[in-house]
Amino acid sequence: MKKAIVLVSGGLDSATCLAIAQAEGYACYALSFDYGQRSASELDAAARLSETAGVVAHKKLPIDMGAIGGSALTDRSIAVPEEETVGIPVTYVPARNTVFLSYALAWAEVVEAEAIFIGVNALDYSGYPDCRPEYIDAFQSLINLATKAGVEGKNIVLRTPLIDLTKAEIIGVGLKLGVDYAATVSCYQADAEGRACGLCDSCRLRTKGFADAQSQDPTRYR
Repeated sequence: MKKAIVLVSGGLDSATCLAIAQAEGYACYALSFDYGQRSASELDAAARLSETAGVVAHKKLPIDMGAIGGSALTDRSIAVPEEETVGIPVTYVPARNTVFLSYALAWAEVVEAEAIFIGVNALDYSGYPDCRPEYIDAFQSLINLATKAGVEGKNIVLRTPLIDLTKAEIIGVGLKLGVDYAATVSCYQADAEGRACGLCDSCRLRTKGFADAQSQDPTRYR
């Protein structure tokens, strides 16, 4: 059976990405990161989603990106914006996807996975530079050059099935695949019980997505 590493944050996009990978027949290895994020309840959601999906394995790796700081998600002295901002917001975590994908790539080599799935999106998103197609293309080139698999002609494919979809389209795909969005946590500052603030950028995109999809929003708000 073909294998895939799937980055599972506990949010709406990664839950949909996991469902897509399984629908395509991949045996999935779920990978989450405890990187010092403000909302640790998303890790509980990632564990629940992985267990419900019946993944082959779920790893939660500790990475202290909070020691570096520079983001409202890893530095509590920086407030999470609750209004729309211009440019790349302070919730951007420097090099986060590069770090995450590097670990995913290492695990893919170990288990001999054919693919890595990440739920990045370049339409309804916060403007993070490491969610753009150009970045994904560049990382694919790195995979081909920097791995034993790539050198031996057994390429590992970086899959981004959500990258060109609106949030409403993502929700529509997930609902058809049976994703339980009530079990996901997308809020940048969700409380310990996973209840969302309803004000941050991630909450606004999620709320609009359910409205545009004409689907009831199952998000629990505090």
